[in-house]
Amino acid sequence: MSQYNLTEGPIPHHIRQLAVPASIGMFFNTMYNVVDTFYAGRISTEALAGMTISFPIFFVILGLSSGIGNGTSALAAIALGSKDDKTFHGLAYNAVLLGIMAILLITLSSGVLIPLLFSLSGASGQAYDLGVSYTKVIFYGSAFFVTNSIINGLLNAQGDTKSYRNFLIIGFILNLILDPLFIFGWFNLPRLGTVGVALATVIIQGIGSVYLSLRLHKSHYFKLEDFRRCRPSKSLIHDLIKQGLPASLNIATIAIGIFIINFFILRFAPGPVTIAAYGASMRIEQIALLPAIGLNIAVLTITGQNYGAGKYDRIYEVKKISLYIGITMMFIAGLVIYPFAPIFLKFFNSEADVIQAGTTYLRIEAFALPTYIILNVLTSLLQGIKKPNFTVVVGLYRQIFMPVILFQGLAGMLNMGIKGIWLSIVVINWSAVIMALAYTFYKLRKELGTNQNH
Repeated sequence: MSQYNLTEGPIPHHIRQLAVPASIGMFFNTMYNVVDTFYAGRISTEALAGMTISFPIFFVILGLSSGIGNGTSALAAIALGSKDDKTFHGLAYNAVLLGIMAILLITLSSGVLIPLLFSLSGASGQAYDLGVSYTKVIFYGSAFFVTNSIINGLLNAQGDTKSYRNFLIIGFILNLILDPLFIFGWFNLPRLGTVGVALATVIIQGIGSVYLSLRLHKSHYFKLEDFRRCRPSKSLIHDLIKQGLPASLNIATIAIGIFIINFFILRFAPGPVTIAAYGASMRIEQIALLPAIGLNIAVLTITGQNYGAGKYDRIYEVKKISLYIGITMMFIAGLVIYPFAPIFLKFFNSEADVIQAGTTYLRIEAFALPTYIILNVLTSLLQGIKKPNFTVVVGLYRQIFMPVILFQGLAGMLNMGIKGIWLSIVVINWSAVIMALAYTFYKLRKELGTNQNH
């Protein structure tokens, strides 16, 4: 594997080098989820509703694993920019220790946490039963999710986003085979329904752990003998927690935010139709937001390496170019989604009520698409200069505090119903962008100095 030095050379080239493979990988990851959603819809509307309700609960795993992986990626990139191989390997070793603790926490809490959260969401009947069964299997496979996140963080720090892309492509292909195999009981296997969807995911994540481990072993900077010489370090564990905890908490706020949305959907539109429409619509929205994920990884890695190298002008350049690229892409995505929303939704569910409800959501949400890319770029910049805490602040504002206020106000007090919820999301996101722009400008000027050209 070639060396990725992101402290030299043109920034646009580095953004493409990292963001394009990451976005392609995330496309296949999203299509992976689309396949799951497609087959869940074929099982029943209740199955689709149950898996939709499980989405924020799954964020418990995603939050802990992503937090460790995100913290590892940022700090390892800074270490590589400073040419500090010892710290790089120390971070890798101690990230694994943190990962083991996270795995134990997730696994031991699953029996109590999952039924409790489903009950709190307002789920009932078959949607509750199918969702709980699916989520329990996912939790039992948490070791693979955490492992993959840590290894991917170490690869991203080196500028390698292609290995994870390859895994996600392979995972998508395998899921096309394993989902119907387990769901419908092909070749005399038992029919597992939503449990089959979860089992396929856990098996694929396990395969990914093996593949990514081999890629890390062959990477330019990672040396197994240096890794083996490392020991537990309180200071490195503290740094990883300090850097990764805000990312984990941000994921937690997203999970709570989706939980709140689900709660208000079920309150103002009881039954499986609207919640199923929201679940299908989120898959379409995820495809549109793929560039945001790719840019997020690219900005974090390039910023981290250049921060470690003390090349602050390049960080301002990253900010300017990535925002321009991202906003342009989201504008185009909105122009596509608005007229074609009903066609996209038919892929997931043929019921007229589900399509109508999903179309209403997507056409309103199209106006919020640029906000996601702006927030991702700005929070990644802050994480890259070891200032991640604002991520939590904006997450609490956008996912919890303002939704509780505006959802109740527009949907309830003003009798706007479900449309009030969708309009609230747009208003909240744009106000969060204004906050983030002001704070990032202040923080960059304070930490890096004024740059008149950017």
